[in-house]
Amino acid sequence: MATAKKAAKKAPAKKAAPAKKAAAKKAPAKKAAPAKKAAAKKAAPAKKAAPAKKAAAKKAPAKKRTPNAAFMKALTPSPQLAAVVGSAPLPRTEVVSKLWAYIKKNKLQDAVNKRMVNADAKLKEIFGKAQVSMFEMAGLIGKHVK
Repeated sequence: MATAKKAAKKAPAKKAAPAKKAAAKKAPAKKAAPAKKAAAKKAAPAKKAAPAKKAAAKKAPAKKRTPNAAFMKALTPSPQLAAVVGSAPLPRTEVVSKLWAYIKKNKLQDAVNKRMVNADAKLKEIFGKAQVSMFEMAGLIGKHVK
């Protein structure tokens, strides 16, 4: 009887073996997909870590921004620039702001390319040419303040 029990135990094991082999063949294909997912999951926390640092930085109390002393130093405009912004000493930032106010008021910004400023008679004395880009304008203003 002992041999019959052993035979009974071995018989189901043999039947299960082919099923295990089939499952074993399919398993590597399934294991490859989770490995890719695992790699993706490992990469995902690295991406999430950067925004978490930004969020932590935002939560810190913000310091009040102080202006640079060089920008806030009052400068005397030349007579040509004084015709546009006034003759009182002004910081560089105010000179640029008043110049833009003058440009907008007189509609001197180019209609097609908004980066370009068309100079009228007063601005032509400052810029030295009929049209300048807004980026070179600051450099040209620097020559007219002391």
